[in-house]
Formats: sequence, structure tokens, C-alpha cells
Amino acid sequence: NSRGTALLKDSISFTDVSASGLFEGHDLLRRGFTSVKNELLPSHPLELTEKNFQLNQDKTNFARLRNIQGIHAPLKLQMEFRAVKQVQRLPFLHSSNMAMDILRGNDECIGFEDILNDPSQSEVMGEPHMMMEHKLGLL
Repeated sequence: NSRGTALLKDSISFTDVSASGLFEGHDLLRRGFTSVKNELLPSHPLELTEKNFQLNQDKTNFARLRNIQGIHAPLKLQMEFRAVKQVQRLPFLHSSNMAMDILRGNDECIGFEDILNDPSQSEVMGEPHMMMEHKLGLL
């Protein structure tokens, strides 16, 4: 009988049901505020290009470096990028990523984020113990 095995459109899987029930509210302490921004599609064709600007710039620089100095130069630089990305501060502390700016050559440039990106007004600031427990998977 196909009726017994077919899933209805309105059925709920067991993974969607939590221990508190179906009507559990959004837990702000564990998950933070919900953001509609993440669900929106780009509104302009250039928005994706601007979002991926740094990635495209790095690819261009790696290709240029490979043509000038050989394969070893971009590989060494990529290895340094990975090493710098692995070193992070605690999740509740602001990081300026100065080492990454030095590797990219942006340490002497003043940009939009240097002036208008005040860490004291950041939305990621929170209670340190709760953020560390969330990062370690204890919550």
C-alpha cells in the first residue's frame, strides 16, 4: 500500500521535533538573533562581484605572482594565509586581522571598515562564557 509509506506534505519529521515540543521559541542565548539578511537574494548583479572582490583580487595576484616568480611564490603565500587564518582570538574579542592585512599589503591603506567598523557597536559582542561554551559545543 503506497498510502502508508508516502509522506504527506504537511507531515513533520522526527528531527524537527525538539525535547520541548513543536512550539518551542527561538533560543536567543544559544542561537542569537535571527537575520533576514541571510535569506535575501542579491538585489543587483554587481552585488556578488563586490562580495567576492577580495577573493577575485587574491586569485589575480596569485596568477600574476606565478607568472613572474614561478609556482613557489603563490604556494608560499597561500600557506602563510592559511596559517594566519587559523590563529584566532576568543569569539567574544574583536580581531583586527592585522597579519592578514600585512600579507595582502593593506596595512598602510585606510578603508571604510577602518573608520566606520567600531567593535564596541558590533552585534557579535556577548557574554564570554556563553560564547565559549557554544564554540566548544557544550551547549
